[in-house]
Amino acid sequence: MNILVGVYSELGFWNLPSHHVTRLREAFPGHTFLHATSHADTMAMIPDADVVFMSELRSPQFNAARRVRWIHSPAAGVGGMLSPELAASPVVLTNSRGLGATTIAEHVLAVTLAMWRHLPMVFAKQQARQWAQAEAFGPPAPRTIAGARVLVIGMGSIGAVVAQHFAALGATVTGLRRRASRAHDVPGVRIESPDRLLDLLPWSDIVVIAAPQTSETRGLMGARALAAMRRDALLVNVSRGKIIDQAALVEALADGTLGGAALDVFEREPLPADSPLWTMPNVLVTPHMAGFRVEHWDDVIALFSDNLRRFVEGRELRNVVDKVAGY
Repeated sequence: MNILVGVYSELGFWNLPSHHVTRLREAFPGHTFLHATSHADTMAMIPDADVVFMSELRSPQFNAARRVRWIHSPAAGVGGMLSPELAASPVVLTNSRGLGATTIAEHVLAVTLAMWRHLPMVFAKQQARQWAQAEAFGPPAPRTIAGARVLVIGMGSIGAVVAQHFAALGATVTGLRRRASRAHDVPGVRIESPDRLLDLLPWSDIVVIAAPQTSETRGLMGARALAAMRRDALLVNVSRGKIIDQAALVEALADGTLGGAALDVFEREPLPADSPLWTMPNVLVTPHMAGFRVEHWDDVIALFSDNLRRFVEGRELRNVVDKVAGY
C-alpha cells in the first residue's frame, strides 16, 4: 500500500520533521511511504496513493487521487480541505481532534489572564523601565476569572476542556453545542443550542470560540453578534479566523463596542503587517500557536499510526469526520 505523507506549510512549525517519516517507515515496513514537501510533490505522488496523510488538500490534488480510500489530517479543523468533491466521495476522512485540547485550553486561560491583568501593557512598560502601577490598576480595573460568566461556542473536545478549566477557577460557564451528544459534557456547565447565541452574548464576560469552521459557523461572529456583546467583554478565538468577520471586529474594538480580543487565528495567516489588529491596545495577537507543545508531533504520529493499523486490519477508525457536518 502506498501512503502519501504531505504535512508541510509555509510556516516552519507546521512542517512534519522528516525523522517522523522515517519512524513510520520503520514501524510499517510492508508499506511504501511517499514524502511530499510541496504542492508540486503532492501532485506528482498523489495519483499512486492509497492513503493520504496531509494538513492541506486542494481540489486539484484530490481530483488527481485515483486510488485514495482514506485521508487523515494532523489537525482538528478540516474545513479547508473538505471540498465538494471530497464530501461527495466515499473516501473516509479522519482528523486529530482532541490531541491539543488541554494545550489550547491552557492558552485560553493564559491570554484571558494576560488581558484582564493588563500584562501586555506591563511587559511593554518593563522594556522602557517604567513603573506602571497606575496603568495596571486601570481603568479598566483588573478582573478575576472567579465569578466571571463564560460562553464557550463549540463544546467538542477542545471546548469541553476550556469549559472545565474555567469552571474549576470559579467561573459560571455556558456552552453552545449543535448536536445532542453528551460525550463532552462537563459537570456544572450548562449546555444550550446555537440558536441561543444572541441571547447569551449580552450575559457573557468572556466569549471563547472553539467551534469548527463550517458553512454554518463561517462569519458567525459578524457585526450583529459583536454588537450584542458587553462593552467590557473579551472575545477569544482559538478555532479558525473566518468564524469572525474581521473587519467588523476591528470596528467594534475601535469604537468601544467590544472591550477586547485575544486572537490566535485570523482570516489570513500570517496576519498582514498592515492589519490594525497589530497595534490596537485592546488586542492580544498570538501566531496560531495555541495547539502546539513539545509533544505535538509525537502525539500526531501516534494517532495516525493507530489509525493506520486499524485501516490495514479493517477495524473502525478513530475520529471519523462527518463530511456533511464538516467535523
